[in-house]
Amino acid sequence: MKTELFDYLLPFERIAQYPLQKRDASRMLVLDRKTGRVEHSHVRDLPQWLLPGDLMIVNRTKVIPARLHALKPETGAKIEIFLLRPALGAGQASTELPHEWEALVSPAKRIKTPCVLRLEGKGEAAVLESIGEGHFIVRLNHVGNLRRFLAAHGHVPLPPYIKRADETGDRSRYQTVFAREEGSVAAPTAGLHFTQALLRSLADRGVRKSPVTLHVGLGTFLGITADEVEDHVMHPEWFEVPAATVREIQRAKARPGRVVAVGTTSVRALESAAQADGSFRTEPDETRLFITPGYRFRTVDVLFTNFHQPKSTLLMLVSAFAGRERVLAAYQEAIREGYRFLSYGDAMLIL
Repeated sequence: MKTELFDYLLPFERIAQYPLQKRDASRMLVLDRKTGRVEHSHVRDLPQWLLPGDLMIVNRTKVIPARLHALKPETGAKIEIFLLRPALGAGQASTELPHEWEALVSPAKRIKTPCVLRLEGKGEAAVLESIGEGHFIVRLNHVGNLRRFLAAHGHVPLPPYIKRADETGDRSRYQTVFAREEGSVAAPTAGLHFTQALLRSLADRGVRKSPVTLHVGLGTFLGITADEVEDHVMHPEWFEVPAATVREIQRAKARPGRVVAVGTTSVRALESAAQADGSFRTEPDETRLFITPGYRFRTVDVLFTNFHQPKSTLLMLVSAFAGRERVLAAYQEAIREGYRFLSYGDAMLIL
């Protein structure tokens, strides 16, 4: 399958550089995946589109301030360190953040391992070894409790298509109301639209909510460079689908009710855990699941998501769910109608 089949022209002015003041004020394009019909609504009206007995699955991952500024002591050259995941794995549940990480260090051409960089604030980053493509193993020394250090000196890892430095407001707005478990270097952006008031309205409608966790990694930023979709290799991401959530899914399916995935990360967690016999794996694991057209979904019935970049794995997942031609046609209508795209943009509900 050619990667170019998932390309479209996204004008820069359609890429949201800031979030709206009110999370649930975003517009919401509603796509019927059976008929291709498109309607226009708002996120605050989501309860009108869901049904009593529906089960909403949300990703409770929490974004860490993963960007660090550093200097080369010998030259004063500015270096950026982007923490990706703990060096021994992507998602260990621990009360303390580890000090050794896989990280992007840029500009990579200035780095000769091993070397020591001076961190903004205090402490140092020992760049231990290169593992290729600008990735390094980095140990953070003399920083004390890493969680507190990142809170004081780390920067919000806004995606590269947001052409500005992070600001104070991003600390809260680039975090969902579901966020509980630290580990992501990008937000599960569909969840950014929810407020406590909207959740109460959904509960009053009879829509239940259960969590999964998928720690979003660098792959969410990357377009596919391979000409053939099948040649792309997904970065591993840590996930967990709790046993309590599995029971709620089984309860919803028995009614019958619909499983509504909030975001592509929730989809990947659910589909990674789902087995062919209808059971689920509930132990934590890593996933490289790459969902492309032709994939047969085992769990998800409805998808609430943002608009995604051209030629991205996320657009391919949405196309697998609703059909490539219908999704791209809906995207073109959203562009004509002035929708805001990507992380801080508007939303799409696929029924």
